[in-house]
Amino acid sequence: MSANKLRITLIKSPFGCLPQHRATVKGLGLRRIRHTVEVLNTPENRGMVNKISYMLKVEEA
Repeated sequence: MSANKLRITLIKSPFGCLPQHRATVKGLGLRRIRHTVEVLNTPENRGMVNKISYMLKVEEA
């Protein structure tokens, strides 16, 4: 059951990035650098992760 989750960690600050990218970070539930959240592996969340992949570390949970 946990194979369909992603563990996402913010590794770069959204400060100075595009407003859409900053909103995507907030939409994923990330609050600060090195904050980790687990989200479901859905097409919607995958698209958000792909959009800001340069700021994230992604692993399967």
